[in-house]
Amino acid sequence: MKILITGGAGFLGKRLTKRLLDRRYLLDSQGRKSELTKITLFDVVETVGFHTDLIEYVKGDISDFDQVQDLVGEDTESIFHLAAIVSADAEENFDLGMRINLDGTRNILEAARHLSHIPKLIFTSSVATYGGDLPDIVTDATLQSPQTSYGAAKAAGELLVNDYSRKGYIDGRSLRLPTISVRTGLPNKAASTWASSIIREPLSGKDASCPVSKSTRMACMSPRKIIEAFIHAHDLPAEKFGSNRSLLLPGASVSAGDMAAAVERFKGNRQVGAIHWEPDDAIQKIVNGWPKETRSERADAMGFEKDQTVDDLVSAFIEDDLDDQIAIYG
Repeated sequence: MKILITGGAGFLGKRLTKRLLDRRYLLDSQGRKSELTKITLFDVVETVGFHTDLIEYVKGDISDFDQVQDLVGEDTESIFHLAAIVSADAEENFDLGMRINLDGTRNILEAARHLSHIPKLIFTSSVATYGGDLPDIVTDATLQSPQTSYGAAKAAGELLVNDYSRKGYIDGRSLRLPTISVRTGLPNKAASTWASSIIREPLSGKDASCPVSKSTRMACMSPRKIIEAFIHAHDLPAEKFGSNRSLLLPGASVSAGDMAAAVERFKGNRQVGAIHWEPDDAIQKIVNGWPKETRSERADAMGFEKDQTVDDLVSAFIEDDLDDQIAIYG
């Protein structure tokens, strides 16, 4: 089985690749174990860190249809479409956000449509597809009403995945991700970057800045559980999704204050950095429009696992990523 991961140089792309290299197989459309023979990592920047003949690196622009058409070869069996411009960037630069988040998704779908077989496609959507006057707990029945350009592009992507699947062009599965915490790396322009940095930086001995109030609450999911969800969604039979190919993933309800308190509980003998509370009205407004908690009976019934508390997020980071994060800082 040959698979393609767009956004392969990104945080989730590299984690997914590492997990697949450990696993060495996925289930095909008949539910049979199929050995991975090639993993193509596509991104606008070069991917590094994997030294195996199973990995093929391709650098390019997902908004260039000719490049994408060449990328999705006839031997491509499955696609994990993770490439995107993050929320704040997409809000500041409308044209860039739509070119990558919407046009890029359409390019992948069109290339997949012209294969002689029906490929599986996992699309990473977001709880940013919700917005406005939300209930405290977002469920499968909550209406999507995005209030950002990023969320609008993701909602449109979900609809396209549904329609291409309905037409029999692809076997698509869209996962509506809660905020990911804790990401390794450095703070970026995503409105949610603080949800990682106020855990990641202090435990690495660095100070962190938080642009929202301590009471600000959002639905969060650990990278560990998200990667498990990607693979689980891929391996499920198509009939489990039925005509609705979009699935809300369950996220633990965590406040900024909860995160700060968890750092203190888990610091052990470490010399932790300080958290500086520096309000940013623009970021606060964006985050206020996101779900505070997500619950999905449908995801539970389909066997997706979830994080229960902020302690799950922090302990997963310490076990999986803290050493690598400290190494980043040298």
